[in-house]
Amino acid sequence: QVQLVESGGGLVQAGGSLRLSCAASGRTFSSYGMGWFRQAPGKEREFVATSTGSGGSTYYAGSVKGRFTISRDNAKNTLYLQMNSLKSEDTAVYYCAARSRYILGSSYAVDYDYWGQGTQVTVSS
Repeated sequence: QVQLVESGGGLVQAGGSLRLSCAASGRTFSSYGMGWFRQAPGKEREFVATSTGSGGSTYYAGSVKGRFTISRDNAKNTLYLQMNSLKSEDTAVYYCAARSRYILGSSYAVDYDYWGQGTQVTVSS
């Protein structure tokens, strides 16, 4: 069983920055492929970014590439999402997710077996 707890969301003006954190339980965090997804009101959940277990390989959605950075500290069992140059369209609930049996990341929500409860990010224009 893996528990994921996100934090760091909030209200920020357009052009500002936020850093989200996702604290994970479990002894083998470094073997989990991890991802960030988001869901805006009235929209389906969408992929944001993903990382391999080591953090050595990452992949981003086109809408956030160059503005967001996914990283992880395996010693602290924590995943991060640094979000810069935020836009109003980034407003959503952000979720972290874990692939407990695969070290590779994925852009498909169906590939993840554990999810956090989400943290709200609101960008005012």
